Amino acid sequence: MSVPKPREFLIRGITLAGSPFRPSDWSERLAGALSSFRPHGAAAGIGGHIGYSPYCVPQVIEGVRCVIVNEALRDLELMAWDFVMNFARDNELQVTPITSPSDLPSADSAPVA
Repeated sequence: MSVPKPREFLIRGITLAGSPFRPSDWSERLAGALSSFRPHGAAAGIGGHIGYSPYCVPQVIEGVRCVIVNEALRDLELMAWDFVMNFARDNELQVTPITSPSDLPSADSAPVA
C-alpha cells in the first residue's frame, strides 16, 4: 500500500465576505514567518536560510495574493500548521483543498519574490 501524497491548501487573500484582505503583503509575511520549516536536511550551508519554506509558498493567482500550504507541515511541526490554519480561519480567508494541479487557477507569475 502506498502512502498518500500530502494535500495542499490554497489560502486566498479574499475574505469569506468577498473583500480583499489587508495588508497587501500578508502572504509574504505569513510565508516569511514559516520560512524556517523545511524538509529535514534541506537548505543547509551559506544562504540556506534565505527563501520560503516549500510547505508555505506565497503566490499571486488571478491577481489575488495567496499562500499554498502543504499538509506535510502538520507532520513536521503541528504548531506551525495550526498557526497557518488558524490565521486563515481568524481572518475569514477562503481556504480550498488542492487535490491536483488542475485545481489551481492559472498563476499570474512564479512565487511572489
